[in-house]
Amino acid sequence: MDNNISQETKIQTKPPIVVVLGHVDHGKTTLLDYIRTTNIALKEAGGITQSIGASVVITKIGKTITFIDTPGHAIFANMRARGANVADIAILVVAAEEGIKPQTKEALTFIREAKIPYIVAATKSDLPTASVEKVRSDLEGQQVMFEGRGGDVPLVPVSGKTGKGVDELLETISLVAEVNNVSGSENSPFEGIVIETSKGKSGPLASIVVRNGILKVGDEIVSDTTSAKVRGIFDWNSKSVKSVSVGYPGQILGFSMLPEVGSHIWKRTEKTISLEKSINKPLAKTGATEGQLSVVFKAGNTGSLEAILANLDPKITVISSGVGEVTEGDVFIAKSSGAHIYSFESKVPSNVLKLAENEGVHIHSFNIVYEIFEKLEEEIDKGVEVVLGKAQIIADFPYEGKRVSGCKVISGTINKNAKLSLVRTEKELGEIKIISMKKGRADIELARQGEECGIFFAPQLDFKIGDVILSVQRT
Repeated sequence: MDNNISQETKIQTKPPIVVVLGHVDHGKTTLLDYIRTTNIALKEAGGITQSIGASVVITKIGKTITFIDTPGHAIFANMRARGANVADIAILVVAAEEGIKPQTKEALTFIREAKIPYIVAATKSDLPTASVEKVRSDLEGQQVMFEGRGGDVPLVPVSGKTGKGVDELLETISLVAEVNNVSGSENSPFEGIVIETSKGKSGPLASIVVRNGILKVGDEIVSDTTSAKVRGIFDWNSKSVKSVSVGYPGQILGFSMLPEVGSHIWKRTEKTISLEKSINKPLAKTGATEGQLSVVFKAGNTGSLEAILANLDPKITVISSGVGEVTEGDVFIAKSSGAHIYSFESKVPSNVLKLAENEGVHIHSFNIVYEIFEKLEEEIDKGVEVVLGKAQIIADFPYEGKRVSGCKVISGTINKNAKLSLVRTEKELGEIKIISMKKGRADIELARQGEECGIFFAPQLDFKIGDVILSVQRT
């Protein structure tokens, strides 16, 4: 070992990054809202802005904690698909008057797969029907080992309405961080995780949490899917800053296209050059290899699920499967892996249908088993789409009473005669055909990466600056 490595690099503490998980309506949002609106940081900063997907809290004893505001299931589903890990500690929220529910079990699975320490928060403990012992008993049935009963998982009764137990929860987070040696260093190589993306007036914005190192304005960075030179950094109060360091969240300006939620970000080095080259290669949709179809299966009972899985075509890749209703977690898993959801005699709640629509995830529901296999065969016959090129719309100008899109090719090539679609935040708006394509005043048939051109396409979909024209080919 190199004795010249500074001790600070190895033992420097950092704010633990905490994600909150649990069943819908079990008080996750109420608890986070109470924590954010009663801590010292609120008084110092004059209010905490939640738009970047994370908040920084300073406790009464001066400890700093970073909370991820983005729904935990979405983050963990994407982490699961990429093998990444965004959080140091998880809080598993369970309503004390209801006990565990389907998403509680799902959240517990995510936490265990991430291999991070966690705390159980028994929420709504102020209600007369609350039973903390029921929460304890239910979770012990899921092999959770609590403190004082042979394990190390803390259980803290809390109320997001009255504030009961919140100070104890924050102290417990700090204690768990110390016991598990949650640490990092600004001197280590930079590593960040994308937790949220959006489009601002100045361009695409990526919200990140810094897992290690420090990121500064002017740094060149690369993600799993794109690269950028950092033009601006904003902290959790939307204040412009020059850098963001280990354990803290920040919003990054400088990407030409949005990186994917859950993807890693590194500083550009010799090691990342090969990654950047791979970004620009034609790639099949995430989660599928050539000749394969990625699916998430849910069934009403174990027997049906086993029968379906046992008779699948080898060309089908099962990303996830389970018994019970389709959940929000299923939707996020399907989105992160480019999969469709197939439901057999399994309920799909209205809120899940709405989420799937918003996220661009297809859910196919069936009550007759052979219809599932017919649909799967139909999808396999369609083949796999390979992305040949991407062009981002950077300008919108009128020409002879029509709208023309000013585009920059950000990967691959855009061929005038190729199959094209218009995409907005990963959701396809429709297929298009190029009528005219110009570079300056000259007509062209092909535009390559880095080139800018004007494209007039039909039908005249209502495009916006920031939309992407995608060139695909079916194999």
